[in-house]
Amino acid sequence: GCRTHRFTERDCAASVSFQFAQMRMRFLKSIVSVFLGAGAAVGGQKDAKTQKAELEKLLQAALPFAEQMLANHGEFFPYGATMNAEGKITSIAGYTGNEHPQTTAVIDLLKQACRRDGEIGKIIACALAYDIRTIPPGETEKTDAVAVDLDHRDGISAVMVYPYKIAVDKKVVFGTVFA
Repeated sequence: GCRTHRFTERDCAASVSFQFAQMRMRFLKSIVSVFLGAGAAVGGQKDAKTQKAELEKLLQAALPFAEQMLANHGEFFPYGATMNAEGKITSIAGYTGNEHPQTTAVIDLLKQACRRDGEIGKIIACALAYDIRTIPPGETEKTDAVAVDLDHRDGISAVMVYPYKIAVDKKVVFGTVFA
């Protein structure tokens, strides 16, 4: 069966592209409803400023791994990070039992783990990072990008998209971020 595990030093294998819009909407609908319900059970809701600060901290912890994997391997499998009520951030990855799983299977597994942990009050926020192809605002051509779904149990949700190019020296150059 499927299970999740904490990241080790093991490098992830190749990542494949998938339909960004459908995935994002399914993820947001499932996670937001869980976190909105879990907020009252775990304590009072936090104000928007606090939620944004916690999500920013989570984003800053999660994004560097994508950059590292892109620089070293040119791609990455989806992964995530969670924050508990004390502010501790933990990295998570999904393992389906298949050495070369479909990207959507890994994302679904991570969503289920975040949903479960949100329902029991184990986490207050989660971030899910994955490699996509998208058309940035004002552009006409698709480009590679890192998408990071950010969800807080008290209501704020956002998908931050970081277009990127990998230079000849393997340095990752990020373009203008958009949501």
